[in-house]
Amino acid sequence: MGKTIAQKIFAAHLRSAPSPENMVLDLDVVMCHEITTPIAILDLMEKGMDRVFDPAKIKAVIDHVTPAKDSKTAMQGKIMRDWAKRHKIVDFFDIGKNGVCHALFPEKGFIRPGYTVIMGDSHTCTHGAFGAFAAGIGTTDLEVGILKGVCSFRSPETMKITLTGALATGVTAKDVILAVIKKISVNGATDRIIEFDGPLVKLMSMAARMTLCNMAVEAGATSGICPPDQVTAEYLWPFIKGEYQDLQAAVQDFGKWLSDPDAEYIETFEIDVSALVPQVTFNYKPDQVKDITEMEGTPVDQVYIGSCTNGRIEDLRDAAKILKNRTLATGVRGIVTPATPLVYNIALNEGIIKIFMDAGFCVLNPTCGACLGMSSGVLAEGEVCASTTNRNFNGRMGKGGMVHLMSPYSAAAAAVTGVITDPRKFL
Repeated sequence: MGKTIAQKIFAAHLRSAPSPENMVLDLDVVMCHEITTPIAILDLMEKGMDRVFDPAKIKAVIDHVTPAKDSKTAMQGKIMRDWAKRHKIVDFFDIGKNGVCHALFPEKGFIRPGYTVIMGDSHTCTHGAFGAFAAGIGTTDLEVGILKGVCSFRSPETMKITLTGALATGVTAKDVILAVIKKISVNGATDRIIEFDGPLVKLMSMAARMTLCNMAVEAGATSGICPPDQVTAEYLWPFIKGEYQDLQAAVQDFGKWLSDPDAEYIETFEIDVSALVPQVTFNYKPDQVKDITEMEGTPVDQVYIGSCTNGRIEDLRDAAKILKNRTLATGVRGIVTPATPLVYNIALNEGIIKIFMDAGFCVLNPTCGACLGMSSGVLAEGEVCASTTNRNFNGRMGKGGMVHLMSPYSAAAAAVTGVITDPRKFL
């Protein structure tokens, strides 16, 4: 019997199997940010186990509230800084060099096909776009990962979603993943790995694949995975060119992680996206999704463009296409957060930041703050936000606020009209 990508990764990293259902894996990367990691650091210190298994395999960042907004968040940052200095963690990204973790770490070349990756953050699944197994974990598992470089997981069960057809103008990877979640529900992939494959995935950029995998957790998945290929190799080439004779050699090597033709899946779906239109959420669950035409005219108070889902340069370019020579509708606040300093710099050099500012947007430094209602764009009770983020739970961006998830195209269209609007009218 053939193996899936996940099964191959698990087999290659297996440290032990305490039971047929549980597998202890060696880790390639342990990622840390200032919200969940300080708890683990302080607990390890209290237990007299203030150590790290390998400082080169730990990547750390301050990204959720940056710069600090109060004494508590300042202390979270200080704990991270002191810890990184104490253990000589080179890949620590502080204010000025930091970015949204799930955009920054791939951008730095830290994620490779076949890797095992953990973080105390549910959207760690983003990194599966590189053909890696990447999962969000709790504090105890994070402590063990930091200390021992291992993590325990259930034996992998993979469901395969094959995406076919071509995307129409104005329809993006964000619309695809919202449509997938609508189809399989928020529980449809619980305790499973989603393998995204098919002709459409092969045509997608790494940014688009990261958007797909980022929201796999919104369907309950442990991780999302895309097969590594030439697109993956081209993205990573600046970081791996010393390891391979040429690009094709890298692609060939990545092929060892592809699922076998006779691999078995617990469930399979095929989705033709040819007729797909822009999607948007309603109410408070990520699977409560409608065609944007059904939601047109819904007023919004704020538009937020950014996050680990849609804060990359490709996303800012999409929004700028609609915002150019247009301004925010009266009464609408616009906030844009480039996901990393590099994204900010590129947007600055391409004139995209000017387009946003001319439209009336507030341009923020890279941060996660507004996405989870911690800073930099929290909603008041009764306010509505058109957002490119990944969660629309009740109170997610502020107590009593409503979040409608959508693509950067759709968010930009809402910004200039003041209501949810089909972006294809502007394209």
